[in-house]
Amino acid sequence: MKRLRSDHEQPEAIKDWGWKYHHLGIPTKEIMPDEVYLPRFKFYISGFSTSPFGIEWMRFEPGSPINILIQTLPHIAFEVPDLDYELALRDLNVITPPNSPGPGIRVAMIEHNGGPIELLEFLCNK
Repeated sequence: MKRLRSDHEQPEAIKDWGWKYHHLGIPTKEIMPDEVYLPRFKFYISGFSTSPFGIEWMRFEPGSPINILIQTLPHIAFEVPDLDYELALRDLNVITPPNSPGPGIRVAMIEHNGGPIELLEFLCNK
């Protein structure tokens, strides 16, 4: 039987795997201040660059190719040192395979217990 985590303990992904919290993505239907449009993905992002907590708002257009789970539920994002290694090592349910949404970054989305989780690898940190 797996040991249960106490309230004061960090999650296994942080404590044992070395993942680092990066942001919390929250879907919205509201137009937010300072939105940036990502035409490839048909959605807008905002808030991350000014939030002291790493909150990113996401507003999706009809026909966005982003997985419906990501469009409808908040997700937590973790920075990982090697995306391919983490996906190969762990038994993760990948819902969006590794891709590069912009220069110097690779991302993948996984699903755990019905919730989306984003993994990010920053190539400039190598």
